[in-house]
Amino acid sequence: MEEHSDRLDVQVSVGDQMVLVRVAGEVDIATVAAFRSALWSAPARPVLQLEMSGLRLLSAAGVRTLLAAHLRVRACGGELVLVDPSPVVARVLRVSGLHRVMPILELTSPMEAARRPAVATTDLQLAA
Repeated sequence: MEEHSDRLDVQVSVGDQMVLVRVAGEVDIATVAAFRSALWSAPARPVLQLEMSGLRLLSAAGVRTLLAAHLRVRACGGELVLVDPSPVVARVLRVSGLHRVMPILELTSPMEAARRPAVATTDLQLAA
């Protein structure tokens, strides 16, 4: 699955036990609908990982979407894990208190990033 615009790029990789959503760009009032759509269309798995290293901006609309996605995934018995947020996004997560609500995995070295679990991908095109 893929959502792409000039300001937001979302790629979804689906595995047996995990869905990995890579998001890059900006999540704000103009792009939050595409972000929400990608999260909502991800198939149910025990773990939904949201890789955020390429995210430059996370607005209040993005924070609300993350909280709603967390509640939605948890209601289905899964877990939403935020992975490697950029420094700006990590600050938003701390200030908003989301760091207390959902797990955040911060990769500390390129070696750890290379060891990230690989998942089989299924690419579907979503209308942007």
